[in-house]
Amino acid sequence: MDSDRKDHLKWCKSRALEILDSGDIPGAWASFASDMGKHPQTEDHSALMLGHMLLFSGHNNSAPEMRRFIEGFN
Repeated sequence: MDSDRKDHLKWCKSRALEILDSGDIPGAWASFASDMGKHPQTEDHSALMLGHMLLFSGHNNSAPEMRRFIEGFN
């Protein structure tokens, strides 16, 4: 993995998890998806659409589920 991409992904996760820790599950996802879109090597990550679909269909609606999903990105 390119180190620039790796650093960006780490930054995205960190920001999202900080929001998640405040109790804002949708905000954590919104931050993560938005930040991923700010880098050419992460903007089209295939799991971003999956994350949107899961959240809006009632999945990843608990902090542990969302944390596991965000932390699982690579």
